[in-house]
Amino acid sequence: MSRALFLEPVGGVSGDMFLAAAADLGVDLAPLAILLHGAGLHGFEIHVERGSEHSIRGTRVTVKTAGSASDGEGHGHGRPWIEILAILGQLPEAVAGRATAAFTRLAEVEARIHGVPVEQVHFHEIGAVDSIVDIAGGAWALDALGVERCFTTPPPLGSGTTRSQHGVIPVPAPATLELLKGFPVLLEGHGELTTPTGAAILSTWASFQPPARFSFSRIGYGLGHSRWADRPNILRASLGEVLDPRGPTRTVALLEAHLDDASPQLLAHLIETLMDAGALDAGLTPLLMKKGRPGHRLTVVCEVGHRAALTERILRESPTLGVRFTTAERDELVRELVTVETELGPVRVKIASLADEVVNVTPEYEDCAALARRKKVPLKHVLSAATAAANQLWAGRRS
Repeated sequence: MSRALFLEPVGGVSGDMFLAAAADLGVDLAPLAILLHGAGLHGFEIHVERGSEHSIRGTRVTVKTAGSASDGEGHGHGRPWIEILAILGQLPEAVAGRATAAFTRLAEVEARIHGVPVEQVHFHEIGAVDSIVDIAGGAWALDALGVERCFTTPPPLGSGTTRSQHGVIPVPAPATLELLKGFPVLLEGHGELTTPTGAAILSTWASFQPPARFSFSRIGYGLGHSRWADRPNILRASLGEVLDPRGPTRTVALLEAHLDDASPQLLAHLIETLMDAGALDAGLTPLLMKKGRPGHRLTVVCEVGHRAALTERILRESPTLGVRFTTAERDELVRELVTVETELGPVRVKIASLADEVVNVTPEYEDCAALARRKKVPLKHVLSAATAAANQLWAGRRS
């Protein structure tokens, strides 16, 4: 079994609603402000209060920034992307990883919408102090709850218009639609039910394929700041254990292209670039193409929501003229990344299990290679030591 969070965006989802749901589950947000101040983020206060929506009791969170009273979805001053990255990089590794992944998705979407390189993205609403607090705080809350995986039902998007620093824009906001491209959504409701920050959280951290069996232990309600006539403005978050021993089943996108006239250096760079951009897996198969030309079949597995960005990356980085795509269901093992101590030093190891039985133990190559260079020992010695330490750790847990 693994600890998971099951989200139901009944009234939609925003960054502050996610943080409020975590607070309603019992997460104390007081240490969060201290953590963010230490990372270099200042000029904000986090207010937590109890309230109700349609007679449902829950928690509401308001992030107030210096000189403005925010409603929780980014009406403070903008910040450049590089500055946000520097702040997130000061957070604990697990928190920084989740938060950076969500903000990277936002940066890529903003770049596409405004037609600028990612490095030149300057965030407005979604880069304001309160939204940094929402996303970094959400990542911190997941770590505090010990959550390994998140699942969600499709969010309602809403309709109408809303005001931004670019003027009046349609609802759903362009960034919200881009972030949720390829994911199941509900085209219902009036007003901005799902915000860009909320869309980034769901599309980056959550699977839209809920587990077949789930055991609830705690239930929290995050309240929004707007009032909807047709539904309570709540995000319900249920903490519990996934009971399916196979691990999750989720929908993935399969991208494929035939490549010729590509040097080995270009192909190696292409695979590395795709993995860095969020691909779950990428590989090349040798081909004999038309007119006897040698070539390769590129196959990429990715989250459905990452398909557009990775397709663009393939078209830019390779000589192909087109990319085919399909979707498929993938059964997965339950995976856990742990750090083990060896006589040579610490190494991260990925442990994969089936029905509480370990079936794969894989030391992280980068950790082992770095340790081998530093200690001047063969790489195989580090790999063997890390595998033995991981097996010993797992045996101790089972006993």
